[in-house]
Amino acid sequence: MPSYRSSDGLSLYYEEAGSGLPVIALAGLTRNGADFNHVAPHLAGVRLIRPDYRGRGQSEYADPATYTIPTEAGDVLALMDHLGLERAAILGTSRGGLIAMGLATAVKDRLLGVALNDIGPALKPEGLGFIEGYIGRRPTQRTYDEVAVARAAFMKTFRNVPPERWRAEVEQFYIETPDGLDLRYDKRLREAVLASMAQPTPDLWPVFDALAGLPLALIRGVNSDLLSKETADEMSRRRPDMIRADVPDRGHVPFLDEPEALVALNKWLEAMR
Repeated sequence: MPSYRSSDGLSLYYEEAGSGLPVIALAGLTRNGADFNHVAPHLAGVRLIRPDYRGRGQSEYADPATYTIPTEAGDVLALMDHLGLERAAILGTSRGGLIAMGLATAVKDRLLGVALNDIGPALKPEGLGFIEGYIGRRPTQRTYDEVAVARAAFMKTFRNVPPERWRAEVEQFYIETPDGLDLRYDKRLREAVLASMAQPTPDLWPVFDALAGLPLALIRGVNSDLLSKETADEMSRRRPDMIRADVPDRGHVPFLDEPEALVALNKWLEAMR
């Protein structure tokens, strides 16, 4: 099992496949490298590296006080050092995009470019409330089939998603056990997230502006409850060269294999070659 050590000694899992431009794919808050299963087959000429954050997927669990964006950004740098990568591109979904912006602020010279999947420097309260409602809690459904049906009904910001896609999604999120479904991440992540939400909201626009000069793409779900059109428009105003896709029938977050998302990602990859 491929793994590396964090600065505080954790064993952290990652996968890599392909050759060419190094792209580190950073998942959403509670998710793992499987977040990119749908888009991976479409990324040609790429060395795709997919880590599991500490406390998620197949990585070791840690003190929940370390489940923070700065610590997770440090883990990404440790992975780059482990792989001998001086520079890499970052494809960041939600939490992963925030980590990418943090890296641009601290170690911009290590980045080739950044693609943000439904994330920006201002977040809608309803999306944050949705996260607060589910994080760290096991589903009441007992099987993948049951929770896939429930998820399809619950995710009202998504339309025209085939049932098999929801089934694949929930298999990434949960483990099926004799006692029902369990989380594929440390439930104590809830403590860290709630503690972060209790702090004053920082101004992240300077963090976004730190991406200046890097090839940049933004993929946004048209129905997103986390990234508003107004915020995305301001991002485009500040970065007129930003490659942008607004994906219809998608909320937070697009799967990334939608035609609009793939066009944007391929333009972004081409800008770095």
